[in-house]
Amino acid sequence: MNTQSNFSKMSLFLSAIFFCIFLSIFLFLYKAVDNNNRESQLKEEKWQNEAFRRNEIKILDHSVKTVKEERAQLETHFAQSSDIVPFLDTIEELGDKVGIKAEFTSVDILKDSTGLMVSMKASGTFQALYKFITLLENSPYELEFVRMDMQRETETSNANGKNISVSKWRVTFKIKLLSFIK
Repeated sequence: MNTQSNFSKMSLFLSAIFFCIFLSIFLFLYKAVDNNNRESQLKEEKWQNEAFRRNEIKILDHSVKTVKEERAQLETHFAQSSDIVPFLDTIEELGDKVGIKAEFTSVDILKDSTGLMVSMKASGTFQALYKFITLLENSPYELEFVRMDMQRETETSNANGKNISVSKWRVTFKIKLLSFIK
């Protein structure tokens, strides 16, 4: 019985040793898996933060582009004292579109710097001048017509032996540009 009891003790002892070894291996693997899980959670958190940050950058970039387009559009409604040439060119282009001759006689900045006073002369047919005035009223600039003097001139021309009278109109404008930035 001694051998059986030694064998039982030895089996119990070996079982206890194997149990401790397997328990140590299990705990080691459990800690390794737990550490990997924590690291993956941290990395996923960093990845989500980075994805969120990139998304915010894209939204901000889109907003900047939108604002840039709106700013460019808004700036076309204002004339700056340092560069009023685009405003004057716009008015001349409007005259060319409708077939009238428009020329500026004076351009002055108001004393209180709240506007720009432009005097001009235009000549052409009544319909063309009417279209020109309509285009001025609908231009991107905010204008106030201070004074307008319109006069009709009749010219007679001899074509094929017939005297034909042609009506030509002359207009003198005094326009105040309200959308003016000093």
